[in-house]
Amino acid sequence: MSRTIVVVLHPHRGDARSAALEVCRTLDSDGIRPVMLETEYRALVAYTGVPDTEIQVVPDAELDCLAEGCELVMVLGGDGTILKAAERFHRSGVPIMGVNLGHVGFLAESEREDLAEAVHRASARDYIVEERMALDITVYDRDAVIHRTWALNEATIEKSEDCRMIDLVLGVDSRPVSSFGCDGVILATPTGSTAYGFSAGGPIVWPDVEALLMVPISAHALFAKPLVVSPAARLGVEFLPSAPGVGAVLWCDGRREIDVPPGARIEAARARTPVALARLNTSPFTDRLVAKFHLPVTGWRGPARNPQ
Repeated sequence: MSRTIVVVLHPHRGDARSAALEVCRTLDSDGIRPVMLETEYRALVAYTGVPDTEIQVVPDAELDCLAEGCELVMVLGGDGTILKAAERFHRSGVPIMGVNLGHVGFLAESEREDLAEAVHRASARDYIVEERMALDITVYDRDAVIHRTWALNEATIEKSEDCRMIDLVLGVDSRPVSSFGCDGVILATPTGSTAYGFSAGGPIVWPDVEALLMVPISAHALFAKPLVVSPAARLGVEFLPSAPGVGAVLWCDGRREIDVPPGARIEAARARTPVALARLNTSPFTDRLVAKFHLPVTGWRGPARNPQ
C-alpha cells in the first residue's frame, strides 16, 4: 500500500501555492503520494495551471475516508491555516505538521526557508507526535442544546459589534465564581494561552501543563483576574439579559462565529480527542517562546557548571 501525505494550504496566497507545489514535487521524489482536497486543488489550478506533479485529489465530502489512509497532514500557512486544518482533521488522530508562512506561527514546526528539510523529515518519519488538549463547547438556551462546537486554542464569548458591554456570570464545575460587565471572556487551552488569552493579559501556560484558562476581557470589576483550573473542570459562562439590543457572539479559534441569545449558557470542557501535532524540534518550549516573541534574554548566565 502506497504512503500518502495530505497537503493543506491557503490557496489564495502566492507563497502558499509555490510552497505547495514544491512540497508535492519533493514528496513525489521521495516515493510518497501527495493528496489535496478538491476545493484547494481547484483553486491552486486556477492560479497556476495543472501541476507537473501527479496529485491525488479527494472530494471534500470524503474527508473522513481520506484521513483513514494518510499518515500526516502538512499545512502551509500561518496559525489560522493550521487551526483550520486542526478543525478538519482532529477527529482522525492524523498528526498535523505546520510550516509557517505567516507572522508568529506559534503552532508551526518549520519556517519557509527550511521547507525542503521539513518535507524530507516527514518522508523519513523523522518527527515526534505531541498531543494537545482541545475544547468541546456546548451552547444551551435554557435546558436545550442549541449548538455544539470545538476549539484548539480558545472559545471566546464577546459583545456584538453594536453594543458597549455585556453582563456575564462565570462559573467552574456548576458553581458561580464572579459576575461583571465586560467586553467578553476567553476560555482557553494551554496551546491557546499564547494567542488571544495572552493578548488579553492571561498567563502563558507551558503545553505539558494540563489546565484550562478563563481570561476576562476588559472587565469592570475588582475581581476579574485570569483563572487557571483543573483540566477536568467544566467552565461555564452565562450571558445575562440586560438592555434591549445587547447581543453576544461565540467565537471558536477566531474562525467560527455563533450568535448567543440572552440567557444562554456556554460550557467548555476538555475534548475527548486531543489534537496530534507532529514536532520536528525537540528544544524546550522556553526556547520557542523566546524565539517567537523575540524576548530579550541578555545577561542570563544559567546554572553553575560545577556547583560546590
